Formats: sequence, structure tokens, C-alpha cells
Amino acid sequence: MSEQEHSANPRDHKKLGRELDLFTFSETVGKGLPLFTAKGAAIRRELERFIVDEEIRRGYQHVHTPDIAKLDLYRKSGHYPHYKESMYAPIVIDDEEFMLRPMTCPHHFELYLDRPRSYRELPMRIAELANLYRYEQSGELMGLQRVRTFCLADAHIICASEEQAAEEMGKALDLIEYVAGVFGLKQGEEYRYRLSLGDRANTEKYYKNDAAWEKSETLLRKLMKDRGGTFEEAKDEAAFYGPKIDIQMKNVNGKEDTAFTVQYDFCMPDRFDLTYIAPDGTKKRAFVIHRSSIGAIERIVAFLIEHYAGIFPLWLSPVQAKVLSVSEKHAPYASEIAKDLRDAGIRVELDDSNETLGKRIRTAKTEKVPYLLVVGDDEVEGYTATLEGREGKVGTFPVAEIVVRLQEEIRNRS
Repeated sequence: MSEQEHSANPRDHKKLGRELDLFTFSETVGKGLPLFTAKGAAIRRELERFIVDEEIRRGYQHVHTPDIAKLDLYRKSGHYPHYKESMYAPIVIDDEEFMLRPMTCPHHFELYLDRPRSYRELPMRIAELANLYRYEQSGELMGLQRVRTFCLADAHIICASEEQAAEEMGKALDLIEYVAGVFGLKQGEEYRYRLSLGDRANTEKYYKNDAAWEKSETLLRKLMKDRGGTFEEAKDEAAFYGPKIDIQMKNVNGKEDTAFTVQYDFCMPDRFDLTYIAPDGTKKRAFVIHRSSIGAIERIVAFLIEHYAGIFPLWLSPVQAKVLSVSEKHAPYASEIAKDLRDAGIRVELDDSNETLGKRIRTAKTEKVPYLLVVGDDEVEGYTATLEGREGKVGTFPVAEIVVRLQEEIRNRS
């Protein structure tokens, strides 16, 4: 099935993505490598700003690390060879082997190791919007849900104790549930929890440490039970370095994927010798939590396209308002209003084309634009605009009042 093949389901993100001009694929660029249009990029920007601001508010340190690293880094972490099948081939530069990174954790651990750390610095929440590269089989590629390059809202939390790690995992789940609430996603309806466990017998796939597996799986199971929500357990779905709590979502065609995840890691602290100086001056081994608050930007965009059926709330809409002039003589005034909205930070388009007003309104509704501002003789005279929403006409208001109204709705993400 080609990436651009249309589904029979009208909510399918591949179908709506093309209809709404959000993203495309090019065989010349390569399979699984999405190209976002200006409209699709606007949605991405809103999601990225939203999660970065929220994470910083919750005590995360946002960093930036390279998309490429020496192969030795992934040998050190164990991703190579454990994750080799999902990694791109090494790139030889000046007789050294480099890799496009499939994950961020080794980079963040090296950043942590830049200098000795005190227990006073922990928990240290290191976060990044990271571009990652993974080789997906051609048959597994599917729109934005399965791609070969994606941007992950990733973080690694370095903790001083198991108790602190458990507390941080709970806070990470609080953040995920907050994010889901902003999107209007309900547990048990749009998403579910899965406790993903290892397999002691599968030593090729998983790091060998039976006691650590037993202890960490018990820790995560207790965390989920203490939170009181429902969850399922799934064997052989863990990361190679430890068990995880996955937030599972289905697309409109019934295919389930992991949207967000919180992972316990008992492997990397040893491999990277992650330590901190305890109150008594001795070195202690740190504990590590991996988590993704909003998942891969590409995948969450796909889920949200389908969840909203392309009818995005105002804050996420690529075009938040369109200004329509009744006739050509009203075009200068319409242009002035569009500038006022743009200066106020509202994504606006001006449609002063030669088409009839009725046709232009129908086009805007097909494009699922939340608000239309229509201006004619009366509006020019009173410096007003007639505001029309998705449910119909709202009323005629001064332009300044419309700006405040839209800004408040955007700010509240309502």
C-alpha cells in the first residue's frame, strides 16, 4: 500500500492530510520521510511550543544535542547491537564510524557526565525535541504514524533513589494525562495503559539481569495499582534495558500504536557509570527514567487529525481566521483587518479573489477554518467585521473586540 493511498475512512489522517494540505511524501526524497507544508508545520510548531513551555514549567531542562554520533556511543549504551536492525548503516568519516541517532538517551547521559553531580541536583530532568532516525521496513510505513524520521518529545530523568524514580514516574504520568486532557482524549476511550514487561528467557532482546527485571516490574506494577486506573500487562513488549508503561492509541482503521511512554532503566546507569555525590560525600549509583510526554510529533499529529476529523480547535488550526471582502471595493479594508490580526499573533489569510462571496465562504468551510470575518459597506463604515464560526454567524463586532476574543480562545486552548 503506498503512503498516499486514500483510505475509505473519511477521518483517515492520510486522506485528510492531503485534503487539508498538511503534508506530503515524495518518492524522490524517500519513503517514510514526510514533507510538512506551511499549514502542517503550523500545527507542529504549536505542539512543540506547548510541550516545551509546559515541561519547563514543570522543572525540565530543555537541551539540544546532535543528530549524529560516533558508533562507539551506541556500543557503550548497548543499542548497538540490541537495536541494530532499526538503525541506519554507519557513516564513515575520517576513518571513524558515525550513526544517525535512533534515540537520545546516550547523548543526554554524556551531557550529565560533563561534570560531577551532587544529590542536590537530582532529580535532573533533561528534555529535548529530538530528531531521530529509525529504519522501518517498507511494509510497515504508514502515513505519519510509521515513518523513518521523526521528532520525539524526549526526556531522561536522573534520580537519586528508587523512591525518587517512582515519584518521577508518577509525575511523568501526570504530565501525560494533562496533555491528553488538553487534546480532549479520555482514558479508556481514546487511550489505554499497558504495562510492557520483558522476557527472562529472551537474552538476545533484553539486558540480562533477572533480579533487576523482577524488582523494576514490581515497582511499575505497584505504581499503576496505586494510581487506581486500569491497565493491561503485555509480556515481551519492554525496552531492552527495562520495563515501561505505554499509552496505547488506535487509529481510525483499528491499528494500535504507542503514543506516549514512561520507561524504567536499570541498565544505562551501569553502562555509563551514572553517579552522584551523596550527602556523606560518597559516590552513589543514579537511577534513570526515560519518558515521552507527547510522543513523536508526527505520530501525535496523525492521531489528532483523526481525533478531530481535521476540525482542529482554534489554537491548533493552521489557519485560524479568514478575512473576506464582499466586493473589490472593500478589499483595502479587508487587507487592513488581516494585518491587525496578523500583528496580534493570529494565523490569518485574506481572500479577496474574484470568486463570489458564497463560493469563498464554502471554500473556507471545506478547509475547516474556524472563523471568517466578512466585511462590506456597513463594516467599513463602523470599523467592524461580521464574525462567523463553524456553527454559524456569531455577530458583528469592532475588530479590536474580535482580536481579543480570538486571542483568549487561543490562550485557553478551548
